[in-house]
Amino acid sequence: MVKVIVFPPTSTILADMVERMGHTPLVMSGEIRKKVNTPSLESPPLNITPEDPKKGLRYAAVDVPSGIRGRMSMIGPMIDEAEAALVVKDGNCLVGCTGCARTNELARLLIKVKGIPQIELKYPTSDAEARRFVHDIRTFLEGLR
Repeated sequence: MVKVIVFPPTSTILADMVERMGHTPLVMSGEIRKKVNTPSLESPPLNITPEDPKKGLRYAAVDVPSGIRGRMSMIGPMIDEAEAALVVKDGNCLVGCTGCARTNELARLLIKVKGIPQIELKYPTSDAEARRFVHDIRTFLEGLR
C-alpha cells in the first residue's frame, strides 16, 4: 500500500479511485478530518492551532501571502508524506483566487522536485478522454505495488 497525494487535493473522486486500488489517498478531507477530530483544538470556528501558521513557513517564506502559507500548512505535510503522486492539470477545479492559484503552482512544484513516482494528466473534456484518463490512472496505480 502506497501513500498517494492527489492533486487537486480536494478531489474525492480521485481519492476514491486511489483507495479502490488499495492505496492510501492523501487529500484535504483527510487532513481536515484530523483537525476536527483532535480534542486539543483551541479555536473551533477557525480549525487552527497556534502551530499551524508555523508549519506553513516551512513551505513558503514569511513575505508570501498568509493564505498561501495557511494552505501549505496542510498541503505541505501531505507532500512530505507522499510516496507517489496523481496530478491533474488544466481543470476548472483549479480556478480560484490568486492565493489558491499560487498555492497550486507551489504544490505542483514541490511534488515534482520531490522525485516520487507520479502521473500528470490533462483534465478530460470528452467521453473518450475520460475513459483514457481512468485507464491511465488505473495502470499507474497498479504499477505502484
